Amino acid sequence: MTLITGGASGIGAAIARRMAGKGRKVVIADKDRSRGNEVAAEIGARFVPADVTRPEDNKAAVAEAISAYGRLDVAVFNAGIPGQCGWHNFTPAAYRTTVSTNLDGVVYGIHACLPHLRGHGSIIVTSSLAGLKEAPDPFYAASKHALVGLVRSTATLLARDGVKVNALCPGLVDTPLLAPYREPLTEAGHAFADPDEAADAVETILTGGRTGEAWVVLSGRPAYPVRFPDVTTNTMGDR
Repeated sequence: MTLITGGASGIGAAIARRMAGKGRKVVIADKDRSRGNEVAAEIGARFVPADVTRPEDNKAAVAEAISAYGRLDVAVFNAGIPGQCGWHNFTPAAYRTTVSTNLDGVVYGIHACLPHLRGHGSIIVTSSLAGLKEAPDPFYAASKHALVGLVRSTATLLARDGVKVNALCPGLVDTPLLAPYREPLTEAGHAFADPDEAADAVETILTGGRTGEAWVVLSGRPAYPVRFPDVTTNTMGDR
């Protein structure tokens, strides 16, 4: 059984369709009731209205999954938004909106689902290529870098509990989120991946059995895990 936040459109909807197509039971959690119900009806899933910035909504989505299907096997935390401000138009409220959706929503989701995943489950977090390199949207990038750190550290902590944790790091993907920027970015020579390529990556992660990795998704290329530098701590101190 798979729970997907932000499953009403874009990458989340593609993952929901793929999981349902593989015979998995699916619960979609999203703020968009209209699209969420539409996708759920299309694939025979359940829809739960949820604002991931609210801990209680995350708990309600997990409770619906357990009530409907008796178990939870995979949790995909995909809900996210672009940065709501930059340095040129910074406001604390806009900054907090970005971080509360992109980072806090994942933290609340993992906290809600973890008791039901111990011993067998898999967590997949949608970060971004902007979580691995520089990006023009600084607070979006900061939140996505934070997700990669969260995934790698959580994977280490949960390995003994049998829970796998990985990150999905897409580049540009043809989703409603990026629709306003598609034409100028395409004209500038940037390629957009199809949401199904992100769903392919999720399948690769789930069948591969690995944990603590960040998988890059780019147009026309199989997803691949990033090689992070092997940094060791010299307990005697560097001189």
